[in-house]
Amino acid sequence: MAGMNSIPFTVAKNEHFFDRLGDYIGDVFYDILPEQGFELRDEQIYMAFQLEQAFKHKKTIFAEAGVGTGKTIVYLLYAICYARYQRKPVIISCADETLIEQLVKEGGDIDKLEKALGLEVDVRLAKARENYLCMKKLDPLSEYTEDEEILDVHDSVPDFVFDQGVSMQSFYPYGDRKYYPWLSDKQWEQIGWDPLKQCATCDFRHRSAQTLHRDYYRHAKDLIICSHDFYMEHVWTKESRIREGQLPLLPEASAVVFDEGHLLEFSAQKGLTYRFNYQNITNVLTGYQGQDVREESLQLAEDIMALHDDWFDYISEIAVRVEGSNRLEIPTDTKMREMAVQLEKMVQELLEQLVFDAELFTMDAYHTKIIEEYLEFFTYGLSIFLKDDEGVYWLEEDGDQSSLVIMPRLVEEVLREEVFQKNIPFIFSSATLSQNGDFSYIAKSLGVDAYDFFSVESPFDYEEVRTIKEHGYSEEAEKYLGIATQLQENEGHSLILFRSEEEMQAFRKWAETQDWSFDFLFEGDKEISEIVREFQFNKSSVLCAYHLWEGLDVPGEALTQVIIASLPYPPDDPVFKAKRKHAKNAYDEIDLPYMELRLKQGIGRLIRTEQDKGIVHIWKKA
Repeated sequence: MAGMNSIPFTVAKNEHFFDRLGDYIGDVFYDILPEQGFELRDEQIYMAFQLEQAFKHKKTIFAEAGVGTGKTIVYLLYAICYARYQRKPVIISCADETLIEQLVKEGGDIDKLEKALGLEVDVRLAKARENYLCMKKLDPLSEYTEDEEILDVHDSVPDFVFDQGVSMQSFYPYGDRKYYPWLSDKQWEQIGWDPLKQCATCDFRHRSAQTLHRDYYRHAKDLIICSHDFYMEHVWTKESRIREGQLPLLPEASAVVFDEGHLLEFSAQKGLTYRFNYQNITNVLTGYQGQDVREESLQLAEDIMALHDDWFDYISEIAVRVEGSNRLEIPTDTKMREMAVQLEKMVQELLEQLVFDAELFTMDAYHTKIIEEYLEFFTYGLSIFLKDDEGVYWLEEDGDQSSLVIMPRLVEEVLREEVFQKNIPFIFSSATLSQNGDFSYIAKSLGVDAYDFFSVESPFDYEEVRTIKEHGYSEEAEKYLGIATQLQENEGHSLILFRSEEEMQAFRKWAETQDWSFDFLFEGDKEISEIVREFQFNKSSVLCAYHLWEGLDVPGEALTQVIIASLPYPPDDPVFKAKRKHAKNAYDEIDLPYMELRLKQGIGRLIRTEQDKGIVHIWKKA
């Protein structure tokens, strides 16, 4: 077995790495993998040559390859070898946690490569904060909750988390959402990371699940795998974290692979989003008032909190709920904008006062930095809010918590400067990167000026192995009965895809009144990879989901039928309203391409190998 972090082939002093890499890749695809039962595919050989050029010349490349081309194996091989050559990890950024699971699970692509090639790959996951326990929530909750499953989580927390005298050398990662697959999403919300908690000043911060996992993945030698959202959060927070004396979320990489790269633009928008929780500024300014500051500064902080509360209350009053989305639309309103202008002016004034207070009094430097960073973040977000056509904004409500979300409409300039100026290879991989062979749209939207590209079709004969049927309906009850018939005829073995959680829950409410001869699994009832695992092994079950239009890879008898409950048009929420507003023909430029791409991805869940076959049912409202 090749040693950890050693190149899996020899390079003599008079030889070039890429010449030997080409020889090795040829041996792998023509000899080693076929001997291990892998099928030799022309598409893989072509893709391998193209990727070699991108890595060799540090280019950006759009690699469009259909299902069954083996594209993941190709980019993994190059990523592992290149990371070891450069002695820096390659970052693989995926669309979501489901796709990440396909890479790292037992029997997944990395596991297959390790076994076939005798490699030991150092691969570590970098997950978003939402995936980790918050001890500030779990510890007090354990004192009064009667939920045995949450108490089990508390009992599993390592002793060093509570014992201040334990050496840091005994610390190890804990508290990953995946460690508790039995918890529903609602249970996890009670104990998972919370944006309202002040992590930077938390008593547990040096022994928190989030901190220890970050320390672990930063030391990966070969691959760091994260979501697009997390990668873009890294890009957006890198400079501010360095200013605060913290490490960036991700270490320097030798190359970056964007799997399902067509989804990066939306993640970039999310990563550059400003999220203002109703409580955040109050928490920050209360901390400021606890410092030794002048009376006029205290009064100004008090006035800001009062105006901020009034502003948030007014926004909540005028916001309009959007069906199929947790986003509330905020209509254009003169009073709301006038309050925002005044708020921005007052916060700017407080920032100036903060400088005087820090010079006149002995203020805690760390807390001062946190206050200053947040107030600058707040004013910059407000400036986008107040500029016409620069931002998209909405309100989100979760229980008694409200958040104002401000997202930039265009991200290409930030990506051009902060990402694609780096002199490293960037690989975009997906079955859907171009519009009829034209890659200019995705390149422009991401700020990519110079790039290579190629397309290879899927080798599968879809006409032979897949049947697609369309069904019209006028009432939901009619559709439900039709879906029930399709499920019964197929004896389960089905994936039902919904446009939204609301649509899925409406079907669930109806389904629970019926008698079935197979089990239903619903997204959100457990950790997502556990639900997928159950679906894969309980071969007659039915999986209902609204997030699994892409990334789900369940070959074989478990999935022989995909039912698309309604055409997946985008929601009528503020983000898509803004996109439509700036389009010449909103339906043709925004709604239809989104729906067609989503539909294509959903249909693609059915045929994952040459042995797969089945049927797709698409329900359309008449």
